[in-house]
Amino acid sequence: MTDVLLFHHIQGLTDGVTAFADELRSAGHTVHTPDLFDGRTFATIEEGFAFARETGFDVVRARGMNAADALDPALVYAGFSFGVTIAQRLAQTRAGARGALLMHGCLPVEEYGEEWPGGVPVQIHGMQDDEFFDEDLPAARSLAESAESAELFVYPGEQHLFTDSSLDAYDEDATALLLDRVRSLLGRL
Repeated sequence: MTDVLLFHHIQGLTDGVTAFADELRSAGHTVHTPDLFDGRTFATIEEGFAFARETGFDVVRARGMNAADALDPALVYAGFSFGVTIAQRLAQTRAGARGALLMHGCLPVEEYGEEWPGGVPVQIHGMQDDEFFDEDLPAARSLAESAESAELFVYPGEQHLFTDSSLDAYDEDATALLLDRVRSLLGRL
């Protein structure tokens, strides 16, 4: 099965992020979930951003990079929203990446290189009316159009962190479909 390094969103390593990882584990995958916030979780996106700003975004991202350094590079790098910034960077720059799962966000490929690395499949997932994902949608579309192994999935709705079962934003149906698509990709690797 596949090894996945999953980075949490700006509200921290919530019970919902852990539950998502457990869904992948139940399919036989090994999922690493580093806690970039040292055990802290936040009730709102704004509180999480305040913490990350105070701690230093570079410090938090460095924690993610350090977590990757402790593992074999033959990983699928996955991230939720803020975690996408780390997962995408690793998938684009760390030799040996097996794939990427970018959920609730996507940066322009040019942030980390000139193009998406060949042979590294990527799935991008977000909701069509999510104000945060809307900002990333042009980059997501560009990646999906330019990389042969890229897939973009846009779900109806407006919730940002819709995959986190511990948050009010949770959408059970959209998450079930997303998980099916993720399991399909992981099963092919």
